[in-house]
Amino acid sequence: MYSKYFSEEHQAFRESFREFLKKEAVPHIERWEETGQIDRDIFKKMGDMGYFGLYYPEKYGGLDLDFFYTVIFLEELQRLNSGGFAAAMWVQAFLGAQHLLKEGDKRIKKDYLEPTLTGDLIGCLCITEPFGGSDVAGMRTTAVKEGDHYIINGSKTFITNGVYSDYLVVAAKTDVEAKGRGISIFLLDRDMPGISATKLNKLGWRASDTGEIGFDNVKVPVENLMGEEGKGFPYIMQHFALERLIMAINGHARAEYALEYTIGYMKDRTAFGQSLDKFQALRHKLADMLSEVEMAKNFNYSIAEELDKGLYPVKEASMAKLLSTKISDEVIYGCLQFLGGYGYIEEYPLARMSRDSRLGPIGGGTSEIMREIIAKMTLDGKDYKPAAK
Repeated sequence: MYSKYFSEEHQAFRESFREFLKKEAVPHIERWEETGQIDRDIFKKMGDMGYFGLYYPEKYGGLDLDFFYTVIFLEELQRLNSGGFAAAMWVQAFLGAQHLLKEGDKRIKKDYLEPTLTGDLIGCLCITEPFGGSDVAGMRTTAVKEGDHYIINGSKTFITNGVYSDYLVVAAKTDVEAKGRGISIFLLDRDMPGISATKLNKLGWRASDTGEIGFDNVKVPVENLMGEEGKGFPYIMQHFALERLIMAINGHARAEYALEYTIGYMKDRTAFGQSLDKFQALRHKLADMLSEVEMAKNFNYSIAEELDKGLYPVKEASMAKLLSTKISDEVIYGCLQFLGGYGYIEEYPLARMSRDSRLGPIGGGTSEIMREIIAKMTLDGKDYKPAAK
């Protein structure tokens, strides 16, 4: 079938990655969901195959491929029906690692970025705080410079890979009077004294370790400051477009998989002498859902193309996240309804899928924040630009 965005090479990659996941991940998903801990060796296997480095330069061990390989990476992870496992993998590939790539010096790239891409080190990104939520500029974690160290105090929460990771990319206030302009980005090793982590018990994404992190007088060498002091806010903002597009792609892929499963169920399940796919009320509802997901998917692909060309689609990525996560929630809710009582049973995939999907309109910036960003850009003339190099 013709595709504007995917070549034969892309399709071959999709097939090979799907086979890899079937062999290396699928047999362990239920155990990871039960324990809330993913085996470290899957990170290494993913890294050895180059999956974490698809979008990274070759000089750091990446493959320097176009962004549509990453789109496939994200879509195939959603087919495993474990939002937590998928999150742990794409967080490893993108959240902290993007800061290492863009703001890290040569030492940091060699000692942390390269082993992140190979899966030898696991990282996390610590921005959200217990009292801050989406209010990045209002964070309370501080970093006070004392000689050749910064002393970091504060806390972060809802941090994916926050319990079992080897290092943390942490945002903290170096100037408490400067609001957003006073934020800086630091690299912390997990074994630095004063770092604590508590695993959170979540509704969904249960395979991933989501933590609340505490910093109690943590001494961080000055060379672990990434980028310029006080430039942390624009550094954070420039990576949000990518994160929100990732969340949008996750949404359409999750909904697409739910529909694929539900259509198979409807063809096999009979009621009143005919299969469910013959009932007009269900057929027409399904047609609506298929149409919405297809529109969201192609909108997301168009933004992925912009990102791949080096553009900075903040408004469009915000729109994509807002609509794709909303559509995903609604479609999965509808699919669960089509299964009737079986949709409510844990042995069927829609129960977990509905829990995992619910984080879409929350994580990476809530839907309310997405609406405000879109309103600021269209009504107030606000222009978001990437951080100056």
